Amino acid sequence: MDTSRKNHLNARARVLKAMAHPTRLFIIEELEKAERCVCDLTEQIGADVSTVSKHLSVLKQAGIVIDDKRGNQVFYRLRVPCILNFFGCVESVLESSARDQAALLNVVGK
Repeated sequence: MDTSRKNHLNARARVLKAMAHPTRLFIIEELEKAERCVCDLTEQIGADVSTVSKHLSVLKQAGIVIDDKRGNQVFYRLRVPCILNFFGCVESVLESSARDQAALLNVVGK
């Protein structure tokens, strides 16, 4: 594997790692609906501001979200909403796995 390809794959892995947490997935889903301030997300998640801010920082460093400071509040939105297309693919994998598991249980149960 050449250096350019390796660097590109590492960049992809950074984005995937940033999304690899239930709270960050929740944040992405919420930002699909509309931009949110940290205070709104903190209330929805039920965590303290520092924890939510850390999650947002991870997403921002990965290039998934961007922020906009307005007075004392910071609002976040998705940088590229197409990131949500990935979720559809993940759901397809989960559904396919569930079907396979159910089929296996039917065969074993007979």
